[in-house]
Amino acid sequence: MSGTFSGLNAATTSLWAQRRALDVTGQNIANVNTNGYSRQRADMQAIGGSAVPAFYSTSDGIGGGVSADDITRIRDVFLEGRGHTEHANYARQAVEAGALEQVETAFREPGDQGLQSMLTDVWDGWEAVANNPDTDAARAQALQQMQTLVGGLHFASASLDAQWKQTRENLTVLVKDVNAAAATIADLNQAIQRATQTGLPANDLADQRDVLVMQLADQVGATVRQGKDGMLDVVVGGVTIVGGASAAKLAVAGGLDMGDTAGNPVRLVTAVGGYTVAADGTAAGQVGVLNGTFPKYQKELDQLAKGVADAVNGLHVNSPTNPTSDKLGNPGGAVFDSADGGAITAATIRVAIIDPARIAASVITGGANTDNSNADRIAQLRNAPSGPDANYRKLVVQLGVEAATANRNVDIQAVITTQVDAARESVAGVNIDEEMTNMLSFQHAYSAAGRLVTAIDEMLDVLINRTGRVGL
Repeated sequence: MSGTFSGLNAATTSLWAQRRALDVTGQNIANVNTNGYSRQRADMQAIGGSAVPAFYSTSDGIGGGVSADDITRIRDVFLEGRGHTEHANYARQAVEAGALEQVETAFREPGDQGLQSMLTDVWDGWEAVANNPDTDAARAQALQQMQTLVGGLHFASASLDAQWKQTRENLTVLVKDVNAAAATIADLNQAIQRATQTGLPANDLADQRDVLVMQLADQVGATVRQGKDGMLDVVVGGVTIVGGASAAKLAVAGGLDMGDTAGNPVRLVTAVGGYTVAADGTAAGQVGVLNGTFPKYQKELDQLAKGVADAVNGLHVNSPTNPTSDKLGNPGGAVFDSADGGAITAATIRVAIIDPARIAASVITGGANTDNSNADRIAQLRNAPSGPDANYRKLVVQLGVEAATANRNVDIQAVITTQVDAARESVAGVNIDEEMTNMLSFQHAYSAAGRLVTAIDEMLDVLINRTGRVGL
């Protein structure tokens, strides 16, 4: 049977539990704007009466008060996993869309400074030569317009190459950040394990670790596996980069130049062993554009440069099946060639003719002539079904469709990611209204426990000081 003094013990446990709950509520309110903070909850549990029988005493079932020893960190593991996946998808698609935007910037389409406008000016220049084959001014203007086109091809090629090198450098920096974050997660794992084994709170350490895990999900598409004693493993593409208190390192392998990607593609590997890691997130997007987007459009640009050179040279160079002559009756030569003597590319193409008189505007008729038939044939290349203009228009349309599709996918994924983050926040985030309600509830409970102490004190006063003094 419980004694009179046992009520003081119950009131004391209540005072302690409500104060602890108020402390937790205050911690939640203080961290309402802290990034990565998960709200906490003081779990109260009734302290039951003794279940052990005794020879000379029995219990009436009235408990010993309340206990609030456990502080629970509110987190939904399923939503966290969804967050890792959706953040990785968004990061990858954002990189892909950004790369296509950079390619559009290199081509400067649509616009007056784009390659399409330069091609039009070239054909206009040849048409002017056809209209005035005996005028040096028209020939000089045609040469200048071809020089402008060559400059535009050089600019686009150099821009793509610079973007490729910058992206590869960004990938290297990202991998260094990933390695540093993995090492920090391993250290936090060890600290959380020690805290858990000794019964100390580790909620704030877990919050710090989850922020880093989400960062790795953005960067390399990391996922987690729960372990013992509060630890977790971090997995990237099937490779464990954090296992308990130990962390592995990643590295970047592959060619250092865009031209090397065909035989030696850029890839993410383990620093020890060099095993390829199928990452997701930002790293996957960067690897994809390094091996795909940039080399693909560089190749298309090289084909455009070669197509222009082959089309113009094919009509300008004198041959038995294609007799041509310049203003002085000399056989026509190549208009475009390669600066390094190799294959013509967007980076190496140049105008081989310096003297405007060397433009072969006519067919050979013997001696000086002002025939314009050859210049007119070259000017009509703009209308060729499979000519440079037609091929370039297909390229620009393809680029535009890919960029529009990529941007639309990013927008859709952004909505999905936002919805998942909102669901995560609804579980783990701090709600000020809810915390204020809890604070008032715990405050009143604390006041009631204090009033219980006062009531028991008055009872004991009557029992001790006034019992047996009837009539006094």
